[in-house]
Amino acid sequence: MSDSINPLITEQLDALLHGETNVIANLSNASALLKQTLDDVNWAGFYLYQPETDDLILGPFQGNVACMHIENNRGVCGTALATQETQRVADVHQFAGHIACDSASNAEVVVPLTTATGKIGVMDIDSPSKDRFSADDQAVLEEFARVLLKHIDKD
Repeated sequence: MSDSINPLITEQLDALLHGETNVIANLSNASALLKQTLDDVNWAGFYLYQPETDDLILGPFQGNVACMHIENNRGVCGTALATQETQRVADVHQFAGHIACDSASNAEVVVPLTTATGKIGVMDIDSPSKDRFSADDQAVLEEFARVLLKHIDKD
């Protein structure tokens, strides 16, 4: 397993997004920060919730090309959206219904992004190494998501 994620990344995000209110700009910089800062990660980004179709569409990301639409409750991202719980998967090939957007990805963590006003989408991070993400990493990424939400929640 790679080194744990440094919890200071949440402070870096807060400083980076300070004063900016544009959702796409903030998601873009958040995905770049994740990809540049985290070891052993090959994709970091966001899927945005589409209430009219009740699914996810590709948002800002860093990494290889990705699936553009993900159905609610399908794959790791759709499961995180449906359950509103973080999905930390040690081996995505063992996850029922996994969507293989990039065959190089072996582990994944997906954090739902939801505010009091509704679902925003999910934050998705992939690694080429199995069992890349620890429970501590999950906690840091959930805090990262909380900080991000305070910069993108319009209400």
